[in-house]
Amino acid sequence: MTKYDDASWHYGGDFPEGLPIRNGATHTGMFLNWCIANELISDEMKEDAAEEIGKLKRREITGAEFVMDFCDGKFSEHDLNEEGNSFAKDYYADDTDFGNKFSSFADDYINLFDAKAEEKDFEYETFYHIEDTWENYDLMKQMIDYRFQEWKEYKTLN
Repeated sequence: MTKYDDASWHYGGDFPEGLPIRNGATHTGMFLNWCIANELISDEMKEDAAEEIGKLKRREITGAEFVMDFCDGKFSEHDLNEEGNSFAKDYYADDTDFGNKFSSFADDYINLFDAKAEEKDFEYETFYHIEDTWENYDLMKQMIDYRFQEWKEYKTLN
């Protein structure tokens, strides 16, 4: 089984004091939220998390809350369908051919929010200080949408 991410990898390591452990899942939550919105999740997740998915789609909870509360902080291949896993293995995972040619999710995430911070004349102390908000998700969603289109073209050529 491929485990793409685990919040404990983040909050269990060099994690800033004073931040909620949920901040270790903000980035994962944005990606999984996008996968849910784009029907790239497994039938098992659709069935098992129907109520939580509804809350997510109604914006009653964030992606990080979904990851922490429903997925126990973990994100794996069991959460996605075949196309979702193919995309995650090329874009969410580090050091892939697609990521090296275009960009990886982590690089896009950092670059996007660093640029946003710079526009507002501040700097995020760490990757984990990026706020788990719907406004930030909406920014990241646009980037993932763009990369997904690039990825579909890339897949047809490779």
